[in-house]
Amino acid sequence: MTEALNTTPGALSFQALLTWNVGLAKAFMALDDSVFLEALAAALNGLTPIESMMISLERKGLPPQLLHQRGIPGDHRDDIINRYFSRGYLLDPFCLAVENGLAEGFYHLSEIAPDDFFCSEYYKTYYLKSGAVEDCYYIVDLDPQSKISLSMFQGLSTTPFSAEQLALMRAVEPMVRELLRRFGTQGGLRHLFTEVDRATQPASPQSSLNQQIEAAFMNFGSPLLTVREREIAHLILRGHSVKSTARVLNISPETVRMHRKNLYTKLEISSQAELFALFIDWLTQSRGIRVA
Repeated sequence: MTEALNTTPGALSFQALLTWNVGLAKAFMALDDSVFLEALAAALNGLTPIESMMISLERKGLPPQLLHQRGIPGDHRDDIINRYFSRGYLLDPFCLAVENGLAEGFYHLSEIAPDDFFCSEYYKTYYLKSGAVEDCYYIVDLDPQSKISLSMFQGLSTTPFSAEQLALMRAVEPMVRELLRRFGTQGGLRHLFTEVDRATQPASPQSSLNQQIEAAFMNFGSPLLTVREREIAHLILRGHSVKSTARVLNISPETVRMHRKNLYTKLEISSQAELFALFIDWLTQSRGIRVA
């Protein structure tokens, strides 16, 4: 379980406590059914207003798979669901953190993302343009190869969660975690999968998400860019600052700036926005992804 912030949740009103307990009871009763996810989402919304949620299965070697969504605005549904789950996840800090062994628990996006992420084109494109100022996550281990994630954000009002809301969500993490684990290992998760779904699961270990991303970037800009320039482009797009990129690659900030200038010149671009657009276009074409 993640460490609690120095924030104490305020006293719940009687109605909120009643709604939470009734919602928990309904979720518990539905553990063996696919409607469990809907019941759990409703219970959390009764605890504190949460406008939008996505519950996904994260499996090594496979893209994340959406299991349930609640409150995704219609005008953002294509960006959030179709484009994110087809390609956007490849640069998502949460997916990358999970792949790198993120422990189960409750996390705010700021605890996971690189230092310059909130200024990155990825954040502007896949978060702000989709109505998500921030995300919070529950992450639950099912087995060494799979996890369930529950993402929460205020997708209708596009506002951040209050400190009290974050404290409440963190406080109930043990209960949410155990319910999701039982659903995933002993309960209704199996009802969400058809034979086709099961057929997509790897019979033998596939390359990790990190390896897939590395392979994508090692071909991006080829043959124009050097290996070092592609590494720097990768870190820039993930939201690392010059200092953070230098630290990751064990080189000086001046060297990072030099390589960044060179790769921009070679690609005939002048900004991170253009680099991001170029990479997404290349990724779409190379992976055969249809853009709506």
